Amino acid sequence: MEEKVPPQPQGDYPPPGAQGYAPPPGAPPAVGYAPPPQGYAAPPQGYAPPPQGYAPPPGQAYAPPPGQGYAPPGAYAPPQVGYAPQVGGVPAGGQWMAAPAAIPGCPQGLEYLTQVNQLLIQQKVELLEAFTGFETANKYQIKNTLGQNVYFAAEDSDCCTRQCCGPLRAFDMKILDNNQQEVMHLERPFRCASCWTPCCLQELVVSSPPGTVIGYVKQRWSPIYPIFDIEDGNGDLILKIEGPCCAIGCGDVEFMVKSKDDTEIGKISKQWSGLAKEMFTDADNFGIQFPMDLDVKAKACLVGAVFLIDFMFFESTNNQNNQRTGVWQ
Repeated sequence: MEEKVPPQPQGDYPPPGAQGYAPPPGAPPAVGYAPPPQGYAAPPQGYAPPPQGYAPPPGQAYAPPPGQGYAPPGAYAPPQVGYAPQVGGVPAGGQWMAAPAAIPGCPQGLEYLTQVNQLLIQQKVELLEAFTGFETANKYQIKNTLGQNVYFAAEDSDCCTRQCCGPLRAFDMKILDNNQQEVMHLERPFRCASCWTPCCLQELVVSSPPGTVIGYVKQRWSPIYPIFDIEDGNGDLILKIEGPCCAIGCGDVEFMVKSKDDTEIGKISKQWSGLAKEMFTDADNFGIQFPMDLDVKAKACLVGAVFLIDFMFFESTNNQNNQRTGVWQ
């Protein structure tokens, strides 16, 4: 049986204008076809902003973000205990020793002394005095062995007395705690400073609280060594301080603290501050060592003795290094 072959189309294939066939390459588009796309559509011009949060449930509100706005009055935390206040004459820099609890029988403000057996007393450098020689009131910082401020001492004297009397001047010394409360008051009357006047020796009165005498620091006459008696409020001897024959030199100067039976229990050291500071200023550093269990009033009297020793042996006048070398002027 013969296989039938389908008839082949004649002419162009596919015929022009045929429906459903794409035009050959290079040929003009057939009638009825849409023109090819001329590019891509423009991209969207931006996205809608993200939602700014959800509304709080009815009747509730969210707290504002931290750091925005001001805290309401009374919402700030109280100042940290143990740091200096920012007002008044008490220096604000540095950490202060935390205030201990009150102790029965202990004068208010002296509780700090029950927790220490060493103290460092640093005199502040006064620029006006260093550059001009104009004598200014002395100021001291009293610190513990950790470098924490325990007390701040400020001399109270008039300008005329400081310029005319120099280291011999009478003064009141106010010792303040970190709350700027006066916890000790030292009073030095005007006295001559010479071994030739044994009837008019140096003396310092220690009061705590101010107005209540708790002890005395009294110079004892001696032609060789500087000697001081520490007495309680009744005038009874409790301690003695003995210094070196020569209270000057390029090193520490030590005054030994002894009990009534001449047993050494501590010392007061005038610490060497460096050649430049020693020559051009009268700002001195002192260290005190005493037994931890020593009566707190006796410790307060030893603190007062430091200031008397400083004025007697290490205080200069009009920027001149005229400090005494011993009991002999």
